[in-house]
Amino acid sequence: MAIYFRCISIRAKLHFNKITEESGALAKRPDTEWRIIAAALELGRVEGWRSVTLTRIAEETKIPLSGVISRFPNKNSILDKFSRRIDAQVIAGADEDSSSIRDRLFDLIMLRFDALQPHKEQLRSILRQTVPLDPIAGLSGICALMRSMNMMLEFTGVSTAGPLGRLKVKALGFAYLSAARVWLGDESKNSEKTMAALDRSLARLENLAEMFLIRTDGDDAPAKSAG
Repeated sequence: MAIYFRCISIRAKLHFNKITEESGALAKRPDTEWRIIAAALELGRVEGWRSVTLTRIAEETKIPLSGVISRFPNKNSILDKFSRRIDAQVIAGADEDSSSIRDRLFDLIMLRFDALQPHKEQLRSILRQTVPLDPIAGLSGICALMRSMNMMLEFTGVSTAGPLGRLKVKALGFAYLSAARVWLGDESKNSEKTMAALDRSLARLENLAEMFLIRTDGDDAPAKSAG
């Protein structure tokens, strides 16, 4: 198990370097959209997400309010776009290799945590305020999460079509959330606690239903008996 995590850690570190380079370039030359997102996250941490308004974001970024509203009609749309930008970073850093579906999902989710790492403090604060107190923001977050899980499954070749596909997306979402709770409090070196929690969650999915990790092209499907 220790060897497995070391191998995964090396692969994740290589991907993380790609994400770090992209994030660094963005920080040096942030576009207007990202300036708004970054300001909203930081204001949510410092002043409280419930107190943040588009007007306050415009003041902080020195972007005209009309410019903020034309891009983001409300605060929840800012969080949604943030999630989409994180998803784009994950895919940009992912490899289309031939490893098992479980390993590829592991890599993708760890890549997502790596991309979110610079924003962990902001996310902790915002989650504390939105999950129990803001059902609309919470629902928006669930929709964004399901979109991300759908993307990861399709990227690994797992079909998300139909009722069974929706069940797969939800199942992976539960595995992600279980690991995310650990990640939010994980101060260990190389996110070892998070990796262990995620590995356990994905193992449970495999044990729960073998069909969950069957590729659409049939590569991982069990061989049919002869005759």
